[in-house]
Amino acid sequence: MLSPLATGISAVAASTAVLGLAAGGFAYGAMAPSSQLFGRTLIAPRNVSGQPAQIALTFDDGPNPACTPRLLDLLAAHNVRATFFMIGSFAHQQPELVRRVLAAGHLIGNHSWSHPNLAITPAARVNQELTRTRDALQQITGAPIRFFRPPYGARRPHVFKTARLLGMTPVTWNAMTNDWAEPSADAIAARLVRFVDRLQQQGRAANIVLHDGGHRALGVNRNPSVDAAGLLLARYAANHSFVTLDAWHENGDDAEA
Repeated sequence: MLSPLATGISAVAASTAVLGLAAGGFAYGAMAPSSQLFGRTLIAPRNVSGQPAQIALTFDDGPNPACTPRLLDLLAAHNVRATFFMIGSFAHQQPELVRRVLAAGHLIGNHSWSHPNLAITPAARVNQELTRTRDALQQITGAPIRFFRPPYGARRPHVFKTARLLGMTPVTWNAMTNDWAEPSADAIAARLVRFVDRLQQQGRAANIVLHDGGHRALGVNRNPSVDAAGLLLARYAANHSFVTLDAWHENGDDAEA
């Protein structure tokens, strides 16, 4: 029989292990792009056999007057539509650029007002971040905002509940690299190509994240990301189908990474 001391040590060890597992589970649910633990997210569907593989180009942290206009020209040259998840405070300062994105046929989504980590943000501020951004974007565009991507991918149950109450579908991704810190467009594109090709081998579409802005300020240089987008378009435009996220949502092709 174990001594009381040994029994106590065993109980503490077991409790610590349980707490560790719980913390690990919360961290996974809060940050992993593929996690559905805290609610269903739109990621990417399976490709349809006999049809071109699909790619959704998505851009976060704009609108950015330093790079978004050039990105729009690039997308127009390839006749490709993309999805732009915009920071509300930047959209408020750049309404004409927001309208230009919409007029070019692109989809606009909510990326919060100030880009906080929503997994640890108080509930009242979560509500404010999402509501203020949705209202600002809808006022600028005159169109409903139906998609939401949490900054850093960070979320908890209240974040997704709030998004859905506001009429927005939460979105994550299955192809991203550190383009915000990588000065080489070739390196950014090469990493994303590996993601896209691997997903295609698995029969899945690609939901790519790049950044046309920086969340700390307007005017950030994101030209490497824009150039990387150009390299992806040159590689895949001939034999892939580029879509905006509403194409997957409307077809009921939501989750799964």
